[in-house]
Amino acid sequence: MNELIKILIIEDNRFIRQGWETILNAQSDFSVTGTYGSCEEAFKDESIGAADIVLMDIGLPGMSGIEGVKYLKEKHPKMIIVMCTVHDDDEKIFDAICSGAIGYLLKKTSPAELITALRDAYNGGSPMTPSVARKVIASFQKKPIKSDTGESIKLTDKEEQILNLMAEGKSYSEIANEVFLSVDGVHYHTRHIYEKLHVHSRNEAIAKGIKNRLIRPPH
Repeated sequence: MNELIKILIIEDNRFIRQGWETILNAQSDFSVTGTYGSCEEAFKDESIGAADIVLMDIGLPGMSGIEGVKYLKEKHPKMIIVMCTVHDDDEKIFDAICSGAIGYLLKKTSPAELITALRDAYNGGSPMTPSVARKVIASFQKKPIKSDTGESIKLTDKEEQILNLMAEGKSYSEIANEVFLSVDGVHYHTRHIYEKLHVHSRNEAIAKGIKNRLIRPPH
């Protein structure tokens, strides 16, 4: 008999957590060794290191899934971590992958696809929901723009969208409505834009964005 693939689940929605546990335990090659509602709860369990795969949400109470990935990869470098979340925006995808997750699935993934994805991850693959994989590929296909100093400037799709709206003269509240973020969320992205472009004001950011072909000139 083949050795069971040991899976640990970290998901704060009890119904989703129980659903995953039922689906996975029904497979002859899977064994769910623990289910937790938060990273803090999971990390108290000393047996966590025995898991082969951790299936984890991003939007968790307390420590986020992305911080959880960093913690797990630091403590257990060989652990396979697959994110399964409702979030499909570029920043969360890349933060999760850069932190050490090797798979990224959306919660609309069917039970059969989830089972296949976890087997794929165990056997050396990097399973991703097709729409997520397309975003990852598109990010590699973008040619990095060089600044005056020769360094690469690369904005995320959300940052480009916000910078374009800034160039159109939109207020922060108008931008927030268009990109479905809070005003604080827009300010958060704006700070990242300023840091990447090495500027200190909206006008400087717009001018540098246009000069470096990061955004289109306003009409």
